[in-house]
Amino acid sequence: MSSVERRVPTCISLFSGCGGMDLGIERAGFQIRVATDAEALCEKAYSQNFPGVPYIVGRIGQISTREILAAAELEVGEVDLLIGGPPCPAFSKSRFYRTEKPRALDDPVAKETVGGYLRVLKEARPRAFLLENVKGLAYGVHREALDHILEVAHSLGYRTSVNIINAADYGVPQIRERCLVMGVLGGDPVSPLPSHSKDSLDGLPRWRTAGDALSDLDTEENASFEGHFAGGKHHELLLEVPPGDNYLYFTEERGHKDPKFVWRSRYWSFLLKLSKNLPSWTIQARRSNNMGPFHWRGRILRISEIKRLQTFPDDFVLHGTLDQQWRQIGNAVPPNVAYEFGKSLIGSIGLSSAGIPDSSGGKKKLKKK
Repeated sequence: MSSVERRVPTCISLFSGCGGMDLGIERAGFQIRVATDAEALCEKAYSQNFPGVPYIVGRIGQISTREILAAAELEVGEVDLLIGGPPCPAFSKSRFYRTEKPRALDDPVAKETVGGYLRVLKEARPRAFLLENVKGLAYGVHREALDHILEVAHSLGYRTSVNIINAADYGVPQIRERCLVMGVLGGDPVSPLPSHSKDSLDGLPRWRTAGDALSDLDTEENASFEGHFAGGKHHELLLEVPPGDNYLYFTEERGHKDPKFVWRSRYWSFLLKLSKNLPSWTIQARRSNNMGPFHWRGRILRISEIKRLQTFPDDFVLHGTLDQQWRQIGNAVPPNVAYEFGKSLIGSIGLSSAGIPDSSGGKKKLKKK
């Protein structure tokens, strides 16, 4: 008889947004029993993409663990996995330049969100947890916040691992570096091995490119898109930028005959253009006239395209204005990344990802409460 327990594992989702992490975790075999977020707009999308899953709208500091467990119809200790990505501006690279802004846990929002996640971890006692944030969480002055997360987790009996990953290594056609913290009670978390590599090492397939993801959506639509114009006043320069390059193309250091910009005088994504032969650069949470990545045709990307670059399914439903839809996708964890970590966590807590076998040898589909 196998030592692996065969049942559908349960998951509580915090800071769920529109459900990027939840998509991957569900595909890995978990059943999402409740989701939460402070933005009411996300609930509309989530309810259509995850029918039947309760969604609590509110700030984590104002939602009790008891309310979360009641909505999930679970008791303390019955939760298999807690997931979530506390909002990350306080840990982002931009805070190294915005010196007037508080950083790490000195930021009130970060203190509330990280603290809320750890409170639910302490009070719900899940068998495992997965916390996602920007890569900056693990570096510099922000390391204090990561150390605090690990100290609390260790004090509760969790063994942890800190994973600095590039989403491109997990089949996402996008260079997106993030920090994922895993924790397991009574066992060691096993980090997932990459499924792709930059140079096709160890027989792995190469990184997926923007061309792989978008070629069948490639159109020659104009550069104007719902109030935004690609490149703004620099549109003609954007058209000259070679695919895979940015404003540095127009600098003296790059040998341009008529330099337009000073070397490293702008943010790296200024006039940044995709290449068909490379993964996309990180999709940000905000559209901009001059900050890319832009399409290789010199236009702003469409919602259908950033969904592909984030590995969302084409039929994933979104609500709100285009800027709001962009923000929901740009803030999300790529489902492919969540799927790989979800598979590893199921193994780490001694469960099977096969679901409940039926008499035909297939899988029974559970109805969500």
